[in-house]
Amino acid sequence: MLFEKFRNNPFASTAQCEKADNNKYETSLVPGREIAAAAAVSNVVLPGDSCAFGSSKYFLLCGLGGIISCGTTHTMVVPLDLVKCRIQVDPAKYKSVFYGFKVTLKEDGVKGLSKGWAPTFFGYSAQGLCKFGLYEVFKVIYSDIIGEENSYLWRTTLYLAASASAEFFADIALSPFEAAKVKIQTTPGFANTMREAMPKMYSEEGLNAFYKGLVPLWMRQIPYTMMKFSCFERTLEMLYAYVVPKPRAECTKGEQLIVTFAAGYIAGVFCAIVSHPADTVVSKLNQAKGASAFDVAKKLGWGGLWGGLLPRIVMIGTLTAAQWFVYDGVKVALSMPRPPPPEMPESLKKKLGLTQ
Repeated sequence: MLFEKFRNNPFASTAQCEKADNNKYETSLVPGREIAAAAAVSNVVLPGDSCAFGSSKYFLLCGLGGIISCGTTHTMVVPLDLVKCRIQVDPAKYKSVFYGFKVTLKEDGVKGLSKGWAPTFFGYSAQGLCKFGLYEVFKVIYSDIIGEENSYLWRTTLYLAASASAEFFADIALSPFEAAKVKIQTTPGFANTMREAMPKMYSEEGLNAFYKGLVPLWMRQIPYTMMKFSCFERTLEMLYAYVVPKPRAECTKGEQLIVTFAAGYIAGVFCAIVSHPADTVVSKLNQAKGASAFDVAKKLGWGGLWGGLLPRIVMIGTLTAAQWFVYDGVKVALSMPRPPPPEMPESLKKKLGLTQ
């Protein structure tokens, strides 16, 4: 079974060895090892864990963590996201973040700041399910393909490939909700709720209304997610190696979550910068009927593509940090396997002459 094969990979939390003795199998654990030494026993759950690494339950729980982390955090920052989108599509009216809030409150009241919360919640919950769940799946699949030594040597490339693959599918799930959200937030009088917006959009433009922004969404989200996961993974690794004064194994779960939050925020700042031009195009595209992504980008110009960058850095930095914190918190709460940062396999150390 494919899930059983996943357990023999460089991302298992503890190596497992099995041996035959009178047709009985027993599992011996090798403390301190992160690389699987041999084929794992089917459905082996390590002490303290609620499921086996690489099992179907493990990946489903990762998806659940993605739903909780993405759905809740994106919904929490809807007011800031609304103002950011309005700055992007109408910079003359919404001149800055604070002025944008002032204008929105004056015209729509406090309730107006929550416009688009429903498509945000459902859209980013669906995206989180695919993003985090499939990232864990693809990371293990690609690692299994290239082997444990290459998985360590090329781990940044591995993170980039796995996150890009996951986000490709995540954006297909997100696109209809993102289109409805932007339409509600940036087109005055069009609709106030998701239930009102989606049928109206379909009647005017058909399915194209929900997927015309998919390509620019890929252009925005795939680089963002590649940066989000690869930067987070490597930052986490460096924080434990050079900043945190003690090994990860000696840190409490609370201390580990603080390190997770810090690594997430650093990753979030870079995420916001690399994905912002495409985010501006997505916002403008869903407001402009019949326009293409190229038409919108050309009309905005280089300077216009960077409108609303500061609020997006604040929003995405906070979002990314919160998402990783919540996601890792879900893993802790559900007693899921949480492998430590990768270490060089013993076989590679021997090849490089690093062991006696």
